[in-house]
Amino acid sequence: METERWRAHRTTRPDPIAVAGAGALVLAVAAGWSDPLLLVLGRVVPGWAVGGVLLLGALVLFRIAAARNPPGAGRTVLRRVARGVLTTGAALGCALGALGELGAEYHVLSPTGPNGCTAVVREEAFLLAGSGEVYAVGPSGIAWGPSGSWRTDDGYRPVARGTYELSWGPSDGALLVMGSSVDPVMDGLHGVDCG
Repeated sequence: METERWRAHRTTRPDPIAVAGAGALVLAVAAGWSDPLLLVLGRVVPGWAVGGVLLLGALVLFRIAAARNPPGAGRTVLRRVARGVLTTGAALGCALGALGELGAEYHVLSPTGPNGCTAVVREEAFLLAGSGEVYAVGPSGIAWGPSGSWRTDDGYRPVARGTYELSWGPSDGALLVMGSSVDPVMDGLHGVDCG
């Protein structure tokens, strides 16, 4: 009798591996559709790549959970539909993010600021237009979105050409992105604050 109750309770309780997979899948959707940036050992990992790794991890965890449990255990139609929608959303977000990265360049600027705050710049150009964004990456190595952005003419990439100044104060920094008379930069002054 006690064993039957335990088995009934065990089948209604969610598998922790499946729960971890669902969590990774939700994070993959968030990373694929938002604009985070990860800095690992001086290398920039864009949000779509983080989302792709999380998506792959979620799929592996779901496969492990399916192998551990009897067929049909915990697999309701609602769970399958939700997992399918989230998987599609994560895959689409990662694919569109990767497509948006075509031609983009990342630059990790030095020196670092107070408490290990690092300025990371993403520049891209297409035809006669260019743009850039600066990210403030804290000691965790994560930036959840850009701190500022600018536009350029003629596909000019000011950071790649070295026409910028980065200065740090006691608690934050400032990035001044400059152009020239023939390649102007619109909105060139940006704060860099990891706090």
